[in-house]
Amino acid sequence: MSSSMATPETPPQSSQPRPSISNHKPFIYFVSSFLMILLAVSVSFPRSSLSPRKLAIFNKFLWFVHSIPDKMQNQSPKPHFCVLWMAPFLSGGGYSSEAWSYITAIHGNIKNPLFRLAIEHHGDLESVEFWEGLPQHMKALALRLHQTQCNMNETIVICHSEPGAWYPPLFRTFPCPPSARRGDFLSLVGRTMFETDRVNPEHVNRCNQMDFIWVPTQFHVSTFTQSGVDPSKVVKVVQPVDVDFFDPLNYEPLDLRSVRKLVLGKPRYSKSVPNREFVFLSVFKWEYRKGWDVLLKAYLKEFSHDDGVALYLLTNPYHSDDDFGNEISVFVKDSKIERPIDGWALTYVIDSHVAQVDLPRLYKSSDAFVLPSRGEGWGRPLVEAMAMSLPVIATNWSGPMEYLTEDNGYPLPIAKMSEVMEGPFKGHLWAEPSVERLQALMRHVMSNAEEAKAKGRRAREDMISQFSPEIVAETVINQIHTILSERT
Repeated sequence: MSSSMATPETPPQSSQPRPSISNHKPFIYFVSSFLMILLAVSVSFPRSSLSPRKLAIFNKFLWFVHSIPDKMQNQSPKPHFCVLWMAPFLSGGGYSSEAWSYITAIHGNIKNPLFRLAIEHHGDLESVEFWEGLPQHMKALALRLHQTQCNMNETIVICHSEPGAWYPPLFRTFPCPPSARRGDFLSLVGRTMFETDRVNPEHVNRCNQMDFIWVPTQFHVSTFTQSGVDPSKVVKVVQPVDVDFFDPLNYEPLDLRSVRKLVLGKPRYSKSVPNREFVFLSVFKWEYRKGWDVLLKAYLKEFSHDDGVALYLLTNPYHSDDDFGNEISVFVKDSKIERPIDGWALTYVIDSHVAQVDLPRLYKSSDAFVLPSRGEGWGRPLVEAMAMSLPVIATNWSGPMEYLTEDNGYPLPIAKMSEVMEGPFKGHLWAEPSVERLQALMRHVMSNAEEAKAKGRRAREDMISQFSPEIVAETVINQIHTILSERT
């Protein structure tokens, strides 16, 4: 969620070029984020100084730009209807991974389509690192879908982002829908979610201006309607997880020694000997909501050096300092956690970018996944870990209640509800996970490895049967077909 929530007097101007739009002529994003990010990768330096790899990217970029008109002219005009999915495709954040999961699910499973699919970046900053780390087939798909021509009056626009990014946006971003004339589109769908117990009034108003609001869980159906969003507009559309990509049988573990930074503890073995500890993994952006303080407190209280465990935190800054080692050291000191006689349990940070193609190997290198978040919209790392057959410990509140059960994982009880003390959602409530119960669950998972593995296997089975791309694509396509039948 963006921290910039105050309503401006006038809508901010997007830093990206606006599309050429008319009621009956195709609107095409001639130069947009997908092209600009390739350009950023390619021309950061004078062409004469580019490496052979960057020179190849540059040449591909030029070929792609010059080939667009011919490709568009050769496109079949049928089917006429379009679905324009606008989301932070290039950011690498939560909404980004969600949007990719929907797009790849629809593209891979649609049969006899009644609509064409188009995409555009919107709602967050672009990340060159994220784009470069995408599998080649996803890059090719993005560029192909980005060329799709659509007529406004034949287009369903899906604004997949937080409502503050919808037209008129409350911060600098490409507007969604890409025109103030909402009635010129066939239908407008907002795909969003919240991590607290309610939706603020500004966002309720924005949701009610849409024709439909898609939310990922029953938790959100309740919180949105109780906050004032028209119940007739709210539809639960769960998220898919790519169970083929996140398949433990397809990968070897990532060598964690190549990416880790030691923060606490002393390694039990030399650098030449592979890691032998029981590995807990957590993946999150460094913000209070994610409960990193709860995790560290429980882990460092429960375990010491001789327990033979290691905690790995894959994280990145979120309106915060990126010196995570210092943040952790200060937290431990301020929390007055006593150092065990045999020393701290090993604690590592991974603060370098791990490419999307390497994420399954990271999960494969771990024994359990843990995330004691105070609130989740969905929890992408949780379902990815479950698809990789990892036992998962996560807070039993908000988004994860849709898929995490006693049968397929370890729901973490909450101690109480607590008030959000700062930021745009000040005054809302979210969960306060129990530190003591987290200690007990982490110890239990480590001490009962066979039970934990069995739950991990059940977790993958549930991801396949309930949240695979085939299952969710059918739901999304049916929703789109319903809109088309009602609007045409």
